Amino acid sequence: MAGNKNLHRANREKNDEFYTQLVDIENELRHYQHHFKDKIIFCNCDDPQESNFFRYFALNFNFLGIKKLIATHFHAERQTYKLVLDRELDLNADGKIDFSDLQKIPLQQNGDFRSPECVELLKEADIVVTNPPFSLFREYVAQLMEYEKKFVIIGNQNAITYKEIFALIKENQIWLGNGFSAGNAFFEVPDSYSNTQIFEINGKRLAKFRNCCWFTNLDHAKRHETLDLWATYSPENYPHYDNYDAIEVSKVKDIPKDWNGAMGVPITFLDKYNPEQFEILSSNDFRKNENVPFKAHGLIKDKDGAINGKPTYVRILIKHKR
Repeated sequence: MAGNKNLHRANREKNDEFYTQLVDIENELRHYQHHFKDKIIFCNCDDPQESNFFRYFALNFNFLGIKKLIATHFHAERQTYKLVLDRELDLNADGKIDFSDLQKIPLQQNGDFRSPECVELLKEADIVVTNPPFSLFREYVAQLMEYEKKFVIIGNQNAITYKEIFALIKENQIWLGNGFSAGNAFFEVPDSYSNTQIFEINGKRLAKFRNCCWFTNLDHAKRHETLDLWATYSPENYPHYDNYDAIEVSKVKDIPKDWNGAMGVPITFLDKYNPEQFEILSSNDFRKNENVPFKAHGLIKDKDGAINGKPTYVRILIKHKR
């Protein structure tokens, strides 16, 4: 819970910006390198002077075979600018595209990703890669889906439980990426930010969060890895929910290999989710009677997700495909 409060506070503080470490960006994006060839990459929540997303793509522009790189950022009180690298514009004629070929072009608006100017840039782009404002995550993802864009973005793990986001996950329109090393996300923070989870590493102030993950709709190898299962069903170890025709599985490693019905699993299951191995279900289809309320999010959640009268944590309903 403390981690959630820290993230919410970070998004409320106007002058505080959290910057993703270059090493975390490199570790994640190496799984998508083949997707970037001949594509226009848009980092639309990234101050190019600070953003490691922009730095990663600028440094690897030629290696990845990128067609064009665009970065924009928001400022509440003034017009901002876009930085552009274009493989058709070798400004110093040295035969390669690098930082010396950057074009800094003023924007007419403030760089908000929802502004008409930035929407036009979004339409031009093929793939969006950034760390968007967590407080605007629903709206941000909705815009990406509206314009049918490919993306790799960072979000709060709790976004999985948003009805708008979970619906997309259930329909395999978006999924989780490969994830942060050991589940730990470190963000560079300004001196004004105070938190018990602050670390000084290589002269940088880093805040540690355990509840961040990557969301994407670009395919990657991990998504097709089979989850090895060893547990077998027994009524003593897998109780049924009071209001849903499904069993409780409290740990992903304990998913029974021989149960063919619906199972409630922790949201951390999505880190192991293989759409060829499992199907994600809506809890509404497994209500035991009409007195159980319809849940727009389709999760096992709140007081209705109880076992012997005791509520459980949030659960996703799944079943085996094979």
